[in-house]
Amino acid sequence: MQSVPEEWREGRDEGMGEMLVKRRGDSECSSGEMKGEWKKNAGTGGEELEKETLMMELTRMVQRMVKESSWWERRGIDCSILAAAFLCLPPAFLLLSSSQIVWFAAGMLLMGVAHAVITVKGTHLASHGALSESQAWGKFWAIFFIEICGSFSARAGVQGHIKMHHAHTNVIGLGDSSVWKVPFLPRTVYLFVAPLAVPVITPLVALAQLKGHSLAHIIRTILMVTLGLYSQYWLLIHVSGFKSPHSALLFMLICRAMFSVPYIHVNIFQHIGLPMFSPTRRPKRIYQMTHGVLNLPRNPVLDWTFGHSLINCHVEHHLFPFLSDNMCLKVKPVVSKYLTEKQLPYQEDSYLSRLNLFFNKYQELMVFAPPITELVGVQ
Repeated sequence: MQSVPEEWREGRDEGMGEMLVKRRGDSECSSGEMKGEWKKNAGTGGEELEKETLMMELTRMVQRMVKESSWWERRGIDCSILAAAFLCLPPAFLLLSSSQIVWFAAGMLLMGVAHAVITVKGTHLASHGALSESQAWGKFWAIFFIEICGSFSARAGVQGHIKMHHAHTNVIGLGDSSVWKVPFLPRTVYLFVAPLAVPVITPLVALAQLKGHSLAHIIRTILMVTLGLYSQYWLLIHVSGFKSPHSALLFMLICRAMFSVPYIHVNIFQHIGLPMFSPTRRPKRIYQMTHGVLNLPRNPVLDWTFGHSLINCHVEHHLFPFLSDNMCLKVKPVVSKYLTEKQLPYQEDSYLSRLNLFFNKYQELMVFAPPITELVGVQ
């Protein structure tokens, strides 16, 4: 359906066999693991086969919609949003040079929004190879968005997000979102204060992730991360007219942390507190994703800054992770209708409802180990 770099395909193959689609026509999904399951279940009747074909049937419906969509729908809209974010940066730097508080505040807001679009929406789409059908360009955009713009390691980002979180969503010890838990922090600090440190923590974690990699990879990552950070710092000094290094660095922290609180919230709201699965007894993929993923409602701010696949189309994104944000939004009615007709959960909840849940059940959800859910009859 969409092309991604060769090493990224391993992330699909490890846990996403049920949703892979061949490029030709309306050909079926395929993977060696799925075929093995068919052979294993051939003698036990059609019940297990029916469970496998649920994902296949939905995939063919989505594939048909993708084939009928234009490039503008598949990639153009999201690329245009990212381009608009970059175009906002020059006026933002110029507004920050103003001595008028109103214009300075406008420049700060403009830069904070642009930074969120580039570093959240951009890095997410780039990690999934959703910005280009070319493998070479896919690698380029991953390095550009994740390392230069996002101050993180592209390889570590793909490994942690694609090969672990998506391949093993809500599987205890693998993709259970435990990376977002800091159990020693009080709930108020964790939910509203600690996220402000994300801009500082991110490059430090990136450096820690370089251990064991080749010298060339380490040097490249350090150079790319340094390039991104220093570029903004240099522009603040020489274009915006910041008088001291400390004021420029403080401003960088403020604008980079502007959306850190909702960013952490979104990452925990949509998985933690939902069913968790055992590595040895996980359900079939369509059951795993429909039970372990939740959509937030449409939000004018977060939809544009974080992207539909992270907000109101997260279920669709986990079922078809290589679709762009706009395509996730386009297939949403088909996916929701299909899951409802098949009596599968299509989980949705409001931002405030999830925040209230996590605030009141912080110990249970974020401190103690979550219990494993046994979906009887669907393993």
